[in-house]
Amino acid sequence: MDNRAFKDQIYEQFGRLGKSLASPKRLEMLDVLCQGPRTVESLAAATGQTLANASQHLKVLRTGRLVEAEKQGLYVTYRLAGTEVCDFFLAFRHLAESRLAEIERITRLFLDGKNVLEAVDQATLLKRVRSGEALVLDVRPEQEYRNGHIPGALSVPLAELEQRLAELPRDRQVVAYCRGPYCVMSVEAVEILRRHGRKAARLEIGVPDWRALGLPLESQP
Repeated sequence: MDNRAFKDQIYEQFGRLGKSLASPKRLEMLDVLCQGPRTVESLAAATGQTLANASQHLKVLRTGRLVEAEKQGLYVTYRLAGTEVCDFFLAFRHLAESRLAEIERITRLFLDGKNVLEAVDQATLLKRVRSGEALVLDVRPEQEYRNGHIPGALSVPLAELEQRLAELPRDRQVVAYCRGPYCVMSVEAVEILRRHGRKAARLEIGVPDWRALGLPLESQP
């Protein structure tokens, strides 16, 4: 093998990852899988796809060795091929945020239409939690909470929030978080809480970002 053939073959392998990422839906699926393993049915629901389309996208992600599958009874569970895949996704997202001004514009346009302008960063959150000022609320599905959550966070999935408002203290700010900066569950949670007269804000980051910062997480079997 000569020098040119060697380089061509190496970069062809790099290109396999590029092909796997060349779809908005596949990127969103990686974002969801950063929260933990999911069945194809739940992935399809979480990303607004038909079962057939989700299955095809997962096939491409498996070809790129980014996800793995395991059959459990009648269901197939998909998970990231390793923690480095989530690290790669976060780095990819940060690069896009730094290079594409449209991301900030679209995000600002969306949030300007909501009553959730206050966002809390991790340093402010830690300070408020330690002082007793804030309650951290995880509004993701319960299984995602069990896979890993911010220490001390209370699990109240978004679909249950209005029915469980009585569990939340009225004298503390509630800081809601979900999957990350572009997850809208925490936005909806803050809208609900404020509509019911509660002081609420959203955490800017999600569990994968929290982990990447070297901050501790808790999990439950």
